[in-house]
Amino acid sequence: MYFALTDEQRALAETVRAFLADRFDLRAVRAVVDDERGDGHPADLWRAIGEQGWLSVCVPQDHGGLGLGLLDAQVIAREFGAGVIPGPWAVTVLAGAAVGRAGTPEQAAAVLGPLGAGELVATVALRGPGGRLGRGGIAVRADAAGRLDGVVSGVEYAHVADVIVVAATEPDAPAGAGAGAGRGEGGVGLYLLERGGAGVRIERQASIDGTTRLAALTLTGAPAARLPGSGAAALADLLRRGAVLAAADLVGVARAALTRTVAYDTARVQFGRPVGSFQALAHHLADLHVAVTMAEHAVLYAAHALDEGRPDTDLAVAVAKSKANQAAGDATAAMIQYHGGIGYTWEHDTHFFYKRAKRLVAAFGDTRQHLEQVARLTVDTVG
Repeated sequence: MYFALTDEQRALAETVRAFLADRFDLRAVRAVVDDERGDGHPADLWRAIGEQGWLSVCVPQDHGGLGLGLLDAQVIAREFGAGVIPGPWAVTVLAGAAVGRAGTPEQAAAVLGPLGAGELVATVALRGPGGRLGRGGIAVRADAAGRLDGVVSGVEYAHVADVIVVAATEPDAPAGAGAGAGRGEGGVGLYLLERGGAGVRIERQASIDGTTRLAALTLTGAPAARLPGSGAAALADLLRRGAVLAAADLVGVARAALTRTVAYDTARVQFGRPVGSFQALAHHLADLHVAVTMAEHAVLYAAHALDEGRPDTDLAVAVAKSKANQAAGDATAAMIQYHGGIGYTWEHDTHFFYKRAKRLVAAFGDTRQHLEQVARLTVDTVG
């Protein structure tokens, strides 16, 4: 079977790439990185993203969106990674997917239209400090009345988000409540929380990656609205989608890092020859090209598998995120080394790519976690 992006998806990628090169290049990125006290959320860029329709890519058409799938969203995520673009695009799209898939019609109507138009910023808060992804890493508890208590760490753009989708463990459903309560023993749920609500405290956290902003969320009896279609399956779906968007961003980072490195080493002359012609560099860069290409295709398939509900979705996501982690880590490290002494300086742009990759490698499952998942789904099932 021949598997590739459609002409429309390739045109979307070219449109995003050209727009960002013209409206938000690396000089604009540097301004955000250097402004450590700023919110990391350029208002003009956000308005433009909303006007272009990139926030509504996965919003259903009956809520004013484009009604496309994750395969289309990853096209945008890859270009945002290539441009190391700041802002809460990915987490806003992810929160919108949670509301659209697990919320009531009223919740979807209140969130998805404004979200797609760029009038609302959203994010997700899914694990406690140092916790693994999934139920075991959740440090927020919901009581029977929907009040939340606990701490979430590393929440992207919580300080500017209008709404936050929070994962919380839940008490057992009361006797006689029936399946409609949406809760069971050891259950989890997703809750829609307003940033400025009672019992919500947000504290900014340091991040190695200046192209994003992180915060810790402390909840003390904070009232929140449960997404009634949520549960363990909805949380797992949200984590898979987050992993694919992070992997797409990573392969965008990796491809841009490799392309810029090849261009630099083609132009830089030493001992009368371009340094890129030296065998040690040329062979390593060729190996990196193969690794990045394989990661790009793994991400494409994982997004397709999620869109189509294929039975190998879990394996596809684990392969995609682990390969993207490795390719981006290797490509950005080579970018710094193969730019020579200038590559190690703050004044050069190499560290934007390296630090963004470092952060995203740990987002939605690091390499070890996803390789363990690959082992569980392949080796552990043999025999």
